Amino acid sequence: MSAIFITLSHQRFYRSLLQGLALTYISFILLLPLGAVFLEASKSSWSELWQVVTAPAAVAAYKLCFSAALLAAFINSVFGVILAWILVRYEFPLKRLADGLIDLPFAMPAVVAGIALLSLYGSSGVIGQYLEPTTFLGKTLRLLGIEQVNLTSSVVGVVFAKVFVTLPFVVRTVQPVLMEIEPEIEEAAHILGANSWQTFWRVIFPQILPAIFTGFTLAFARAIGEYGVVMIISGNIPYETMITSVYIYRRLEQYDYSGATAVAIVLLVISIVILICTNLLQLWSRKYEV
Repeated sequence: MSAIFITLSHQRFYRSLLQGLALTYISFILLLPLGAVFLEASKSSWSELWQVVTAPAAVAAYKLCFSAALLAAFINSVFGVILAWILVRYEFPLKRLADGLIDLPFAMPAVVAGIALLSLYGSSGVIGQYLEPTTFLGKTLRLLGIEQVNLTSSVVGVVFAKVFVTLPFVVRTVQPVLMEIEPEIEEAAHILGANSWQTFWRVIFPQILPAIFTGFTLAFARAIGEYGVVMIISGNIPYETMITSVYIYRRLEQYDYSGATAVAIVLLVISIVILICTNLLQLWSRKYEV
């Protein structure tokens, strides 16, 4: 009995030690920096902070940041499901390579990704050069009433950048769910007279819907916080192509730390809300599976 008691005491001690180390690590890495943000913002009055976060340039940055993030998350939700379906249901040459390339935005440095997009869509890029007003395509677009197409220093460039960095989220959340769906379920639907589209919308889609929502919220949260790629490709024009993260950096360049942290808190609160929504969606997904 004494040996069992000692063993249980050791287990409690190690468990408490590990919990303490985990909490200490989280505090230094996460809680203290976040607390420092609120502490810096508290150096200004509420009226000053409100004036900063509701400034016209800040509001324009919010609108562009959230609308572009929402559009990018929606685009990747649609194409993410298609990519996940192809990777799970079909066999083709270099499938493993294609599957690995999905995670490339996670590993690629933001500067490299920005330069790659700029080299592709810039005015002298591989695609962008054919959209210049002096080219055949540019002249054709002018006849249609489109004076100039700019894929970089524009809202289109911001959306492109956010789509690029959020590509993997929906694919990686939907893919394992599709792999767990048993083929017998689809075969039963076909036996009962359902065609391929009916089988997908009525049998498969309800099962992958929670994963799509989870991937969408993760992609949306990631797109909101994107900085590096957008910094390079968007041109950072105030009231036009400047997103919130770049706006915060500009405030820091002006040594307005309180103003920068006030705007950062807005993004932080929204990120926390998105995190809560993601956790609720995951709980809903587990209940749905049961």
